Amino acid sequence: MKTIKAIIASLALFAMFAGTSAQAKVEIQWWHAFGGRLGELLDEQVNKFNASQNKYTVVHTRKGNYSETLNAGIAAFRAGQHPNILMVFEVGTASLMAAKGAYVPMYQLMKDAGQRFNPKGFVSAVSGYYTTTDGKMLSMPYNSSTPVLWVNKDLMKKAGLDPEMDLSTWKRVGNALDAAKAKGIDMPFCTCWHSWVHLENFSAYHNIPFATKSNGFAGLDTELAFNSPVHIKHIQTLGKWAQEGKFKYMGRRNEAGKNFRAGECMLMTESSAGYAGIKKEAKFEFGIRHLPYYGGTEAPQNTIIGGSSLWALSGKSKEENKATAAFLAFLSKTDIQAKWHQDTGYLGVTTAAAKKTKSSGFYKANPGTDLAGIQMMRNKVTQNSKGLRLGSFDQIRGIIDEEMEGVYNGSKTAQVALDNAVKRGNVLLRRFERADRKSTRLNSSHSSVSRMPSSA
Repeated sequence: MKTIKAIIASLALFAMFAGTSAQAKVEIQWWHAFGGRLGELLDEQVNKFNASQNKYTVVHTRKGNYSETLNAGIAAFRAGQHPNILMVFEVGTASLMAAKGAYVPMYQLMKDAGQRFNPKGFVSAVSGYYTTTDGKMLSMPYNSSTPVLWVNKDLMKKAGLDPEMDLSTWKRVGNALDAAKAKGIDMPFCTCWHSWVHLENFSAYHNIPFATKSNGFAGLDTELAFNSPVHIKHIQTLGKWAQEGKFKYMGRRNEAGKNFRAGECMLMTESSAGYAGIKKEAKFEFGIRHLPYYGGTEAPQNTIIGGSSLWALSGKSKEENKATAAFLAFLSKTDIQAKWHQDTGYLGVTTAAAKKTKSSGFYKANPGTDLAGIQMMRNKVTQNSKGLRLGSFDQIRGIIDEEMEGVYNGSKTAQVALDNAVKRGNVLLRRFERADRKSTRLNSSHSSVSRMPSSA
């Protein structure tokens, strides 16, 4: 009897200690914006990390789209209930940088945690977005993409076109749309992310400024400049196609992707990361092409990134910061990065991941999947093509979308719409500049002051 009691007591003690051990895992929260197939792949990464060690547990939560996720993070930070890691899309970078004290810089986080981390291992065209002028990385690039032209080859054939025809210029695209319309195709062209594709990347690709001061990298006293004759020509062309029924407007974000995946749209400009959903859902033969440009002058320059980086928010314990550092180091591993790149269509943000993918034969087996990287890194970047760093840019994008909708529905000319967008956007830039200067003065007087922007 005593032996049985001893065994029971031992089992109870073991269970108690086992439970204590399980509870001892440090839990951290990650807020993000991914649903659908991308959400499934993100979940796979988290599960793999959690299973790879017994010290930390990452819990991830989708907070809506990019804008909603950023706004949720800001609200939570002010309430002192923020996550350890916040996904912030690229247009929110300037706002986070200005929120001094709200985050732990990546270089500092890794150093304090004793994690081996090489920021130079990231592709410079990507990491430059999230790095200070003196080369210090503030956040970790996670998902970076660039726009490409998606082709429904089945609809191209239906339009009487060679599905492999040259679509490198907007003139050639226009000719293809004419043919599609003549054959009764209801949606010859659609697009996602109007400002990102048709103004931001359009500017970089044609090596013209989107804004002054190196698109905001050289100072907060920048002004918008996307109402040049070249910009107006392109947006007016889109408006003309919309009125002629060759371009169908489906929404401000990536709503048109659903139409393309369903086989309704012949040509679509969208993120390279559309690959994950298209590969999974498309019941037709598709292709990937470089973003078109206006030929006849210079060859295209390079496109710029979209997507997000991961920011470690401040106000967390030392152990939680160690857990955050361990997870981010895990995400930067070559095998993890390479698989993410291949599964999603996002760029291989580390040079090692890109090399591994190429050597594996993935690009040969999946034609076109290397085009995004080639397009982004085809030339040495210029002051016009290294990206954007503009305050309040999520709101400015909303203004641009609103004005461009007026062009699509025929109520405004491109000249009027872009002039309005520039004028209204500059008001927000000046407001952001004043707020940053005020914050700088406060922080110089009160070192403990931390600040999050009032909105995304």
